[in-house]
Amino acid sequence: MEHGNYVHSLLDGVAPDWVPGWAVVVSTAAVGVALLIAFVAVLAMFSVWLERKVSGHIQCRYGPMYVGGWHGWAQSLADALKLLMKEDLVPIGADRVLFVVAPALVLGSIFGALVAFPFTPGFFFADIDLGIFFILGMSALTTIGVVMAGWASNSKWSLYGAMREAAQVVAYEIPLGISLLVPLMVAGTFNLLEASQMQAGWFGMKWLVFQNPFMIPAAILFFTAALAETKRAPFDLPEAESELVAGFMTEYSGLRWSFFFMEEYAAMFLMSLVAAVFFFGGFESPFTHLAQRAFVGETAAVADLPLLYQLTAGVVLFAKALFGVFVMMWLRWTLPRLRIDQVMTMGYKYLTPLALACVLAAGTWEAIF
Repeated sequence: MEHGNYVHSLLDGVAPDWVPGWAVVVSTAAVGVALLIAFVAVLAMFSVWLERKVSGHIQCRYGPMYVGGWHGWAQSLADALKLLMKEDLVPIGADRVLFVVAPALVLGSIFGALVAFPFTPGFFFADIDLGIFFILGMSALTTIGVVMAGWASNSKWSLYGAMREAAQVVAYEIPLGISLLVPLMVAGTFNLLEASQMQAGWFGMKWLVFQNPFMIPAAILFFTAALAETKRAPFDLPEAESELVAGFMTEYSGLRWSFFFMEEYAAMFLMSLVAAVFFFGGFESPFTHLAQRAFVGETAAVADLPLLYQLTAGVVLFAKALFGVFVMMWLRWTLPRLRIDQVMTMGYKYLTPLALACVLAAGTWEAIF
């Protein structure tokens, strides 16, 4: 594992000689956590604003238009301030410890998953060889927090939502992981930076999605399973406001309620990032390739790449991920919610066998061709 080089080298360079090494490590961790919290908070506020605009235009209206001026850009900021000032309630009969810990566990698990993701080729918190394995493992911990929240709330609506979440994740984590085996076989690495770098080239011709005829079905299966994993419509049964009030979040208010929404939008962004890296080129695009050739040539090491190239690569990756988030929002406001039996049937009866068939076919193709 290699730790993020920009943050650590910055603090290591300005720290006096008498400062012990452990203090530099702790300071690096504190700065990294602060950057990650700020990033997730801004991402959640932007995603809430974007979803309101997307839903508004799909329904032939404008969405937020007034707060802050241009297209109501400050509406999410006003909502965040409102949530900070709301009273934090704990229901009578609830398990106070679990009720308080559950939102923190949900949000903390997505923070842990984002730690392993490179934001640019040279800016990352931890470059892990088993990066995608770590991300899937950490993101799965959100289910424990959701079940904990539903159980601790002392509410039948919350408990129903938590049980639905547990059943749904068990059903869809299987095709989610299996569908990822196809790009992993083609790429030959679990490392996100390596998977992105091997797709460099003009016009995206080296993107993994074009390297095997079974990559496109695998990408569709992964995206479908990711919708269920992130509790997005038409798989939003754990919340299902028309049936369960707000599902596992029914008894939450104020800041703790916002933690669940921050996790949901961060998880949408994370799954879109994974799809971008292992299917659609990661940092690589014609713009990134042109910037690399213009600044440093094709054979330069990642550590030698200039800041302008790093920014170009980061913008390309974030644009791909935001497009995936937009598609998730588009589907939410287009498709009706499925019944719980339909959700289970789709996961076990269709997605899992199709994912296994994709892995078998893709492996056969790789072995022959």
